[in-house]
Amino acid sequence: MGETIHQAEPGRFSEKLMQLLDRVEYRRVETGEDMEDIARLRYKSYKSVNLMELTGSTLIDDLDFDSHAYVFGIYLDESLVSTVRVHHVTPEHRASTSGLIFGSEIDAFLDAGMVLVDPGRLAVDPDVIGDDMRALPYLTLRPVAMACEYFSADRCLTACRPRHTAFYKRIFASETVVAKRENLGVYNADGALLVAQVRGQRPSILDRYPIFDSEPFERRMMFADRSEVPFAPLTILPTARMAQTGYGRSYRTSVFR
Repeated sequence: MGETIHQAEPGRFSEKLMQLLDRVEYRRVETGEDMEDIARLRYKSYKSVNLMELTGSTLIDDLDFDSHAYVFGIYLDESLVSTVRVHHVTPEHRASTSGLIFGSEIDAFLDAGMVLVDPGRLAVDPDVIGDDMRALPYLTLRPVAMACEYFSADRCLTACRPRHTAFYKRIFASETVVAKRENLGVYNADGALLVAQVRGQRPSILDRYPIFDSEPFERRMMFADRSEVPFAPLTILPTARMAQTGYGRSYRTSVFR
């Protein structure tokens, strides 16, 4: 939470996003060296907006190494420009970023047997400028949309600053669970909790923002256990264009009917 969110509408901007995606690679961060790069980017991003007290324990924490957490670096023209941590949250495994602040509300979904995807630690490089900066939140949230599909999630959570809620409501049709809560020392900002239904929403989202589309093999490289994909490449190229040609549409429609 606390990232810079730029307002945008579908159409021509969506076409620009797809063009920019051709310059993007995703990397699942699993080594100490890559994690140090993520820590430096978090520091730079959070410091620019005075989001939190910055120490080693806030830049990298235990949740980065949780078995249901996936840390991604987003590389534009081979430079690290943003990052997000994605949690696969289940009734049996409840660790997540948003749970630090909104535990009781999230437990209500889990107690009902739901599977959740919870993105956190979103950070973008404040030195990126122009249209590239405007696009970064969308490019950074793409693994979140992919996780919802891969894990067959019932809901996708968003913990963000209250002023950013309009963005998530417009893009993902998210609904407010908590409008405003003091973050109890976790962040230097108030927080809101939103939740989006996954099934039934995703086809319309992909029609408006095709960059969120993906092929099954890309999602597998992003989220599968490494024992299942032992030769996964270091960086993963987006497959949104391939999925939009028609191959992925029948799969998408059947899963999210």
